[in-house]
Amino acid sequence: MKLPGFALAAVLLASAVALAADTSTPPPVLPTQFAGWQVKESVSKSVDPAVADSANAPVLAEYGFQRLETATYTRDDGRILAIKAAVFGDASGAYGAFTYYKTPVMLNEKIGGQASSLNNRVLFYQNNVLVDAVFDKLTVMSAAELRELAGLLPAPASNARNLPPLPTYLPKQSYQKNTAKYILGPVTLDRVGSPLPSSMVDFKSGAEVVIGKYSANAGDATVMLISYPTPQMAGEKLKQIEAAHQPSPQPQAGTSPALLDIHPFFDKRTGPIIVVAAGPLSASEAKSLLASVSYEADVTWNENTYFSKKDNVANLLFNAVLLCCIVVGLALVAGLAFGGFRLLIKRIFPDRFFDRPEDLEIITLHLDENLEPASRRR
Repeated sequence: MKLPGFALAAVLLASAVALAADTSTPPPVLPTQFAGWQVKESVSKSVDPAVADSANAPVLAEYGFQRLETATYTRDDGRILAIKAAVFGDASGAYGAFTYYKTPVMLNEKIGGQASSLNNRVLFYQNNVLVDAVFDKLTVMSAAELRELAGLLPAPASNARNLPPLPTYLPKQSYQKNTAKYILGPVTLDRVGSPLPSSMVDFKSGAEVVIGKYSANAGDATVMLISYPTPQMAGEKLKQIEAAHQPSPQPQAGTSPALLDIHPFFDKRTGPIIVVAAGPLSASEAKSLLASVSYEADVTWNENTYFSKKDNVANLLFNAVLLCCIVVGLALVAGLAFGGFRLLIKRIFPDRFFDRPEDLEIITLHLDENLEPASRRR
């Protein structure tokens, strides 16, 4: 039975729509079971950052929040585990949100990319997923169970797994544990407390910020790193920052009064990174902190890590030996062919083409005729 043309077109259109719907639906994040835990009812989903955290919804949006999955898990022994999994656009967003929620009193754990815990709560990220797990009762196996969960989380595309390099430039000496904050927007910057206002940082130009707390002799200081797309942009921004901190009776328009009250204030530029140190720092302490931040441009050459017929050294050696055998074989065949051809011609045409007597010339010295016996010479 043949369908009419319009009916066939309608079927194809419906199939295409269904296929597009299937491909647009993101894969689930939380598994139905792991390490003995079972989903109690079902996994709840939402794309509203306010559902994840109503007080910090703008912060989550700046980090690239995409969707949220929540679920309650149970075990046969009656324990309960509540999990929130927030999915971001890339690993930088998940890492930034992790640093925003992490507090100095938390303990570092080895789960996923990074993890911190406080009492029954464990916070960790894996690739572009931030997980907030709350146990009703912790056991010695709780960390291992979450490590299994981290291994089951879906992985994004390879370019979305890269962590930002800017936090690695923070100085190590005098750093206060768990105080680094990676920031991608003005709302987050204003909430964490910054030596500079968000208007002076200019996130619209593609800036990234990391802030850390440091111990000084006179109190706590702040180190702020601002990364821009190019060194030229960083140089222009540094001029604006230094102009805003020049003592003048009339503050510049748009300059925050709180910004002018922060003394002392030290800054420098290294490549596309502006380094700011503020707080009760001595000149030597500030100089040491600023000097420990040095930008180095790295050129990465992406090479495959698998062996192919072209890249395998053993295969190259085998081919070289094979080539030598072929060359030796050709030489033997050519020598035998030339020798056989000459023998065949000599047998068919003896003394005609090869070894002709008239062509043989021998030079004879006749030395025996010129020698005299020794008795005659006496």
